[in-house]
Amino acid sequence: MRIGIATFVTDEGIHPATLGKAVEERGFDSLFLAEHSHIPVSRQSPYPGGGELPRVYYRTLDPFVALTAAAGATSQLLLGTGIALLVERDPIMCAKEVASLDLVSGGRAIFGVGAGWNREEMANHGTDPRIRGALFDERIAAIKEIWTQEKAEFHSRHVDFDPIYSWPKPVQRPHPPIYIGGAAEAALPRVAKYGDAWMPISAGSAEGVSGQFARLAERVGPGASVTVFAVARDAEVLAAYREAGAERALMLLPTKPTDETLRQLDELAELTGL
Repeated sequence: MRIGIATFVTDEGIHPATLGKAVEERGFDSLFLAEHSHIPVSRQSPYPGGGELPRVYYRTLDPFVALTAAAGATSQLLLGTGIALLVERDPIMCAKEVASLDLVSGGRAIFGVGAGWNREEMANHGTDPRIRGALFDERIAAIKEIWTQEKAEFHSRHVDFDPIYSWPKPVQRPHPPIYIGGAAEAALPRVAKYGDAWMPISAGSAEGVSGQFARLAERVGPGASVTVFAVARDAEVLAAYREAGAERALMLLPTKPTDETLRQLDELAELTGL
């Protein structure tokens, strides 16, 4: 099982180039960055983790800009979004951003996507939260068309454009891997139809791991690729995911200044045996 890092990069923490270099030097295979374009002041949508919304949610850098900075400081590190909020992104521009990251990194981009939970944030982007599932599906399909066709066109209820030219095309063929984030019931049909892997949030306990993989096998089939997001510092949970056949565990890294971040990366590398 490969080990990567999941974190929020903000204006108050370590620089993304410094972070990328440090993650690669310690033997982690990947860096996945979270996204929120903004946080509405209203705060009507409850935070899924419970309690007050953590400060890092308010201050995230654009993930593609941050990952490009990390790409320039590394040579092997895989660079992922965890997750990009696709229902808040124009699909034509998003296709170009991911393809550009894949090009400048030499084919190291991973496109982790999800619909998100903050309804007011979606609405500010012109997205009706009630149709976010259908919109999500159509935008994934449209982006794949743009990546793989010289003259791409797409016609559906929520995404509609006549033939276009769009470069660059991704370095990876047929396109960068698409990791579908989200809870099992909503995400697993999309994994089967559109995705290359499922990226669920960690079950949090060794007992919960078997349930996650049982649902995956039932809805997608045995042997589907799984990258587990935000795994806590728990050796038993890591062992359970390794035994279950997870391809990768993304260890959750708190957002801290440089020296504290480097110390915590050292601790994570020791815990995971890197």
